[in-house]
Parts: sequence; C-alpha cells; structure tokens
Amino acid sequence: MKALIALVGRIGVDPGDSDETALRKRLAVVLCAGTLPLTLLWSAIYLAIGAPIAAAIPGFYTAFTPINTAIFAHTRNFRFYRFTQLLLILLLPWLVTLSLGGLKQSSVVIIWAALCPLGSLLLEDLRSTSFWIVGFVVLLILSAAMQPALTPAALPESFVTWFFVLNVGAVITITFGLLYYFVGRRNFFQQQAEMLLLNILPKGISDALKVEHRTIAEEYPAVSILFADVVGFTPMAAKMAPMELVDLLNQVFLCFDGLVEKYDLEKIKTIGDCYMVASGVPRSRPDHATALVNLALDMQAAVAGTRFGGRQLAFRIGINSGPVVAGIIGRKKFIYDLWGESVNLASRMESHGRTRCIQITGNTYELVKDAFHCEAMGIIEVKGAGQIEVWHVLDGKKPGNGGSLSANAARLS
Repeated sequence: MKALIALVGRIGVDPGDSDETALRKRLAVVLCAGTLPLTLLWSAIYLAIGAPIAAAIPGFYTAFTPINTAIFAHTRNFRFYRFTQLLLILLLPWLVTLSLGGLKQSSVVIIWAALCPLGSLLLEDLRSTSFWIVGFVVLLILSAAMQPALTPAALPESFVTWFFVLNVGAVITITFGLLYYFVGRRNFFQQQAEMLLLNILPKGISDALKVEHRTIAEEYPAVSILFADVVGFTPMAAKMAPMELVDLLNQVFLCFDGLVEKYDLEKIKTIGDCYMVASGVPRSRPDHATALVNLALDMQAAVAGTRFGGRQLAFRIGINSGPVVAGIIGRKKFIYDLWGESVNLASRMESHGRTRCIQITGNTYELVKDAFHCEAMGIIEVKGAGQIEVWHVLDGKKPGNGGSLSANAARLS
C-alpha cells in the first residue's frame, strides 16, 4: 500500500517543485484517485437498488478522474487539475442528494462535499479555501430549502440507516488519513529544517530567532578559542584541481567535526583551510580551556595518523582564552561569530606557531598547566599585541588530571 501511494504520489510532480508544492500535488492525486474504489462501489450499490441517476453521478466521477489525472501527469497543470477535481467533489454529492430526495433519504451523502474545502485547505491558500467553504455552506442551505419540492427515492429504511454509517464513516476515515499523511510529512520537513538550522546556529540562538528577529550578542568573560590551519596550504592548493582541493578539506573538516561533537564544543566557521572552534559559548563551562586543549591534541593525533586525499598533512594550532562577545548580527545569512581581542590573539597564536605544534597564550596556560605538560617557548613579537609569552602543549597529560586520550599528539618539530 505504501509503495502504491508513493507511485501515485509521483504523478505530476516536477523535479523543480519545492517540498511544499510536491506535497500538495501528492495529496491531490491521493485524494482524487484514492476515492475511486469508493465512488465505483457507491455507483454499483445505487444501480443495484434501482437508482440509476444516483448511480450515474459517482460513475461519472469514476470515469472522469483517471482521464483528468492522466492529463495532469502529462501537462503538470496543477491549478487546472486541482480546480476541476475540487469542483466535482463539491457538486456531485449535492446532485446525488437531490436525485435521492433530500438530506435524509440520501443518507446525508452531501457530507462527501466537505472533502472539497478540506482538500482546498491542504492544497491551496486560505483565501481559496474560503471560497470552497462558502460554496459548501450554500449547497447545504439549498438542499434544505429544496427539500419540500424533492421526491424521495423509494429506498428501504435499513438501507438509508446503513448508508448514514457508510457515508459518515468513509468521509471521516478519508479526512483522518489525509490529515495524518499531511501532518507526518510536515513534521518531517520541519525536522529537516530544524536539523539544518542547528547545523548553522547553536540551539539557544536558533530558538531565540524563532521568537523574534533581532541582533543577538552577549558578553562571555571566560572563553577559549582555537584556530587550526594547514601548513603549506597555498603552494599545495596551486597544484590541485579545485574539486580535489574541496574534497580534501571536506575530509579533514568532517574528521574535526566529529571531535568537536565528542567534546561538546562549538564549531564557529571555516575560512579556506582555517578551522575555528570555541569553548564556553553559548553555554558557559568551567573547563573551557581544558576541553579545547583536549580537542587540539586529538586533532593533531588524527592528522598524524590519517592521509587525507592521499596526502600527509600538518597543522598549526593556536589557542587563547579570555572574554569575548558572541552572537549574530545583520538580517540575512546568519552566522554565529565571536568578536574581541581574545579572538584576534588566538588567531595570532596559530599564524605565529610552528608546524605540528599547539601554541597557547599565558591566559590559557594558567588554566591548563595542572592538566597538561607544557613547555615555555619564551616571548614572541605578535603583530598588534606586542611581546607575548607563549607555551607549547606537549604530548600526554599529567597524572590524575583530565587530558587527551591520544597517545600520539603534538610534538615540537
């Protein structure tokens, strides 16, 4: 049944359709073609009890809908298909009501016409739905007004009673099925959109944006920032095809993404071959520096033990700790970013670092010196910051403290 619904649902769908348009087309075809067995059955029953006019009306729908659906599959003119099918769904049950002598004698078969405004609600905009619901109400009023002038069909009382059950039960079942399918697909699309949003922005930030569109920026007094950069990237890139280069970087960054997730850190962005991570935003954590150094050691170990695109890569990694402002600014294409001197200094630690080394500032050293073996590298001149004392994080961890699980980590070259 699912395979049949999926096959029917592909009728008239264009590869360029949005998810919403494709869903509406599937619902239209499933609604119109899915009711054919019932309209055929109703036609046969009416014919068997001696009501040929009432039998001919659902019979017409049974014959017309496959032809109209085939035309839709060829032309993909959804507007015409939707309008003609909704019009038939609205009018034909009303005509059956008149032919059988009114609301009661027809077992309120006009309830099938309620599928018209329901279908419009799922397939069109709200303004169009208002038109169809008004039409349905008008037909109900006309049925009641014309009741005295109609000649009731000679139908057994038991038949009328059971057809009440069949008409109401069938329409409610179809309504539930359509809503169930629609809500299920809508929830799926929402989950996909939510996952995509969470891959771009932290959850707290995305939740805030859903409530109101505004600048979101907050000060964080204790944050650690990491920059990692491929050594010799420019000459290497000059010898590679663009797609080959992109594939190589994708392999590297996918590896790093897994490590970032392992330590529950926040990947900020990539800029060319540079990879930026923050710890302590948007949720503050006391071990922000330790967690980031653990990440750096595992990144070095992963790079040392893996060939990416058939190449052995080397990285420089720089870390600094301090206050930052973090958030999103602007109105379009949001990105969660960090600002402040602490960020600039972390970037300088990477650019002034050595190959296969994790270089940290004194701010970070004071936070991790009891957990990791570090070697003082003296004072270096940093553009824009003057003379800065730096350390290199060595391999291993100090006994009794939480360091990297990697055995092979950054060593001095």
